[in-house]
Amino acid sequence: MNKSDLKPASVFEQFAKINQIPRPSKHEEKMIAYLRQWGESHGLETKVDETGNVLIRKPATKGYENHKTVILQSHMDMVCDKLVDVEFDFDNDAIQTYVDGEWLTAKGTTLGADDGIGCAIELAILEANDIEHGPLECVFTRDEETGLTGAEGMKPGFMTGDYLINLDSEDEGEMFVSCAGGRNTQAKFTFTREYAPEGSFFLRAQLKGLIGGHSGDDINKQRANAIKLLGRFLFQTMNRYEGVRLAQFHSGKLHNAIPRDGQFVIAVPHDVKENVKADWNVFAAQVEDEFHVTDTQMEWMMESTEAEPVIEAQVACNFVWALQAVDNGIYAICQDPELNGLVETSSNIAAIHSTENEINILSSQRSNVMSNLENMCATIVATFQLAGAEAHSSDGYPAWKMRAESRLRDTVVKAYKELFGKEPIVRGIHAGLECGLFSERYPQLDMISFGPTLRFVHTPDERLHIPTVQMVWDHLLLVLKNL
Repeated sequence: MNKSDLKPASVFEQFAKINQIPRPSKHEEKMIAYLRQWGESHGLETKVDETGNVLIRKPATKGYENHKTVILQSHMDMVCDKLVDVEFDFDNDAIQTYVDGEWLTAKGTTLGADDGIGCAIELAILEANDIEHGPLECVFTRDEETGLTGAEGMKPGFMTGDYLINLDSEDEGEMFVSCAGGRNTQAKFTFTREYAPEGSFFLRAQLKGLIGGHSGDDINKQRANAIKLLGRFLFQTMNRYEGVRLAQFHSGKLHNAIPRDGQFVIAVPHDVKENVKADWNVFAAQVEDEFHVTDTQMEWMMESTEAEPVIEAQVACNFVWALQAVDNGIYAICQDPELNGLVETSSNIAAIHSTENEINILSSQRSNVMSNLENMCATIVATFQLAGAEAHSSDGYPAWKMRAESRLRDTVVKAYKELFGKEPIVRGIHAGLECGLFSERYPQLDMISFGPTLRFVHTPDERLHIPTVQMVWDHLLLVLKNL
């Protein structure tokens, strides 16, 4: 399959144009300008709110003027991640895509289909003149990936529709009707650097090649967390040998991604350096056996490195103990049988970076039950506070609860069965969708979320399953006609 063969052509043409525009979270100015110019050049009512969200209105086609207004919504920003050996400037460079069988992916970077493909679908519908639909409001929010601040900043009245279809889901055939709320928890250790004991030997350890993934939707897939693995080895080593000192720890980039690589630098007594190297190799084999089904491409390296000042001894011990103790992964499963075993509450240790005098830790917690979200955050805060760190949680964003009755959901399910001859899966998602915030600001909105199949989002392996884009397109057009 070549790029010229991608269907629907109008959607992939729009996606190709979008991927020429740099749009990192919090730096979407070029995308905002593009959308404003695009809407105005097509003679459509276009407005941008003070937060930077863009809304483009399209009148109903003839005969559908009395239908209720439908909002199509996606977010314009993208997670920016790349392979460690790839040179790429997300503020200026265009995403380079290629076709790999039935999948579209990028060369060494995130693809931007989360949620660029949703934006492309909206633009293709706005540009089309052969689609039957009632009044449309196409909304493009900013900064979804780093805190949903676009949706958070949207004031009541910006959108005026009756139904909202969020195009930010990643499994074709699955219709999402609820989502988790989320908060970030940060911790900081402060210290004074000092010299390592005389005769110390310095080692640099690196772990890379993990699959990583979305810290919510992939948290149940047994993906290895680089931070937890590196912390686990340090805990074993510092308890086994006296005089081991930590100099550096770096892993992870984003609050909403499972860290897929990392490294640390330690000083060890000269007479145990070979033991530590051997322990590293044994540990690597043990971990690879643990994850032999779900995370099969781990790369382990340990080598000598130059001496440098180390972190204050007690602070380093407290930090390593906290890493060993802190919760990571699934905490609870939803009890509601209609949500079919969905993860309810989880935590992800996302990024840790040491500086001259600080170790900064970023983690994310999610839950469909807000009281359990509060409890999970308190657990993480308490763990780091017990270790002597400063720690606090952000305000976060709310969960989106499933409506008992929904005409939109009924119409979406009926259209799917009509097109594909099978029942779609209707479920919740253990990730933050902007629908949670919309449900607070626009309580009357009847909402649902669906989209084409994506895999390995928030990583350089991100890929879009091409055939499902046509399926979602056909399904969405039938829904717009029938609502």
